[in-house]
Amino acid sequence: MANILDIRRRIRSVTNTRQITRAMKMVSAARLRRAQDRALAARPYAHMLTNVLKSLVSRADIYDAQTGELLHPLLVRREEKNVLLIVVTGDKGLAGAFNANILKAAMRFIEGKSGKNIEIEAIGRKGRDFLKRRFKAAEPRKADSQQAPVTTLVGEQVGVLNKIEYPLASDLAERIIERYKRAEIDSVYLVYNEFKSVIAQRLVVEQVLPVEQIGAPAIADVQEMELEEKRRAAEAAKGAGVGLKPKDTREMDERAAQFATAQVDYVYEQPPRELFRSLLPKYVGIQIFHALLESVAAEHAARMTAMESATNNAGDMIDSLTLAMNRARQAKITREIIEIVSGAAAL
Repeated sequence: MANILDIRRRIRSVTNTRQITRAMKMVSAARLRRAQDRALAARPYAHMLTNVLKSLVSRADIYDAQTGELLHPLLVRREEKNVLLIVVTGDKGLAGAFNANILKAAMRFIEGKSGKNIEIEAIGRKGRDFLKRRFKAAEPRKADSQQAPVTTLVGEQVGVLNKIEYPLASDLAERIIERYKRAEIDSVYLVYNEFKSVIAQRLVVEQVLPVEQIGAPAIADVQEMELEEKRRAAEAAKGAGVGLKPKDTREMDERAAQFATAQVDYVYEQPPRELFRSLLPKYVGIQIFHALLESVAAEHAARMTAMESATNNAGDMIDSLTLAMNRARQAKITREIIEIVSGAAAL
């Protein structure tokens, strides 16, 4: 049995750790609230853009009347030979299984696309480090490349999640759109953690290109939160003052949806077909931007939950060490009394 001094030293150490984890939980809760507000602030623009595109689809021909081919290159479907996978993880750890689950989903996706060329764009330091150890870095392939199927890391974005700006998503969208138009890649998928509220999250693999249907995400794979995870997240949120339910935006969504469904013949400054061609790339950019915002919010929620669990575990360990210290002290006192009594009896 450890002596009393060692146990007291361990209690002080665990107490200091508990103070750190409690502070980290409150910091993550504050950042989560800000991330939720940013994601919510970006929704009106995304919804209105989506509904404008829906309105244009109903008023513009997206198929050639003579050949029947799609008029916009982002709608064209090709046989998947070259796939681009965008993996969104965090830059920091101490977030439970947040990064590990995203990377597992990415590896499942890669295994399911065996026999195809897979290029990976890593956003976040944790994903970059993991994927860099397993796949070699290489330049993006050209459209006429005849190399054997291989999985490579072609890009990385590290340290950009602390302050996400729309130009980051827009630049990334422009790069992948240009490559898709040149037929260097045949499809683009996005792996991230979709966030609605602390207890309403899911890990999704979403197809970004080609665009399947305006306003309806093409989900290739999804993993919901388990009941135990929801319970722990709810307990952490209650202690940090974070709401469990997402904000009610139904009225705002209904107003935006009226634009697409209204039976009105709008007058556009540009022809509807030309306007549709210029707005569809922005739709891809806002999809990526929204995914980055939700992933950051989900990371803060995961870190808040992990720090809550760490704080509770530290409290349990302190109780256990205190009990062990009291037992050791009692044993020491008992042993000293026995020695005194035995010495007195010997006299």
